[in-house]
Amino acid sequence: MVPFSFSGEEWRLGAARWLFWPRENALLVADLHLEKASFFARTGQMLPPYDSRETLERLALALRETGARRVFCLGDNFHDSDGAERLEPHARGMLAALTRVTDWVWITGNHDSSMDDALGGTLAEELDIGGVILRHEALSGETRAEISGHYHPRVGVTVRGRRIVRPCLVAAEGASGLFATGGRMILPAFGALTGGMNAADPAILSALQPARAIDACLAAGGKLVRLPLWRAAA
Repeated sequence: MVPFSFSGEEWRLGAARWLFWPRENALLVADLHLEKASFFARTGQMLPPYDSRETLERLALALRETGARRVFCLGDNFHDSDGAERLEPHARGMLAALTRVTDWVWITGNHDSSMDDALGGTLAEELDIGGVILRHEALSGETRAEISGHYHPRVGVTVRGRRIVRPCLVAAEGASGLFATGGRMILPAFGALTGGMNAADPAILSALQPARAIDACLAAGGKLVRLPLWRAAA
């Protein structure tokens, strides 16, 4: 886990696409897209039907590593609003166990806006936790501290002549500075079967305005690596 400050609080970024909030003892993840493979199977695109198991196993490992007692899932939890009905018994049992031992909150997204609470946990469109807004999609023009998902950001880096593309966190510097009060972050997609968008895509940069600077952030070698994406004109 890599420590850093954001909105006057301490956080931990995990290399496995999650965020830990020590004060709230909470794990934050975005875009699980559970049952994506079964969604495509209905249209004849046959994919291995184990994506939900793998995603839930990743969540269990993150909970074990952090010791978190709360979980905030920031939308697009299922690939569609009927996804929960397609969960096979093993994955359903895994999810039931996770929601039973934690204070679990599902924030709904555009893919699963009509999901219900039959799987455990509670539902919300967005939350304000200690002055930090948790929602699925970044709200352009937002000036409060905000954490969201939706865009599946990833960034390419060249290491020893080899191009590597990795999911990343995107952070926007607010009026008080990077990761200070009013800063905003977009989490990478956590799900096992999720693609990604270039972190420097205009849609992401526009969603995080107003900002003084926007960076892609990675946890690597025990440090937070910041890669500049956009800077306001002087």
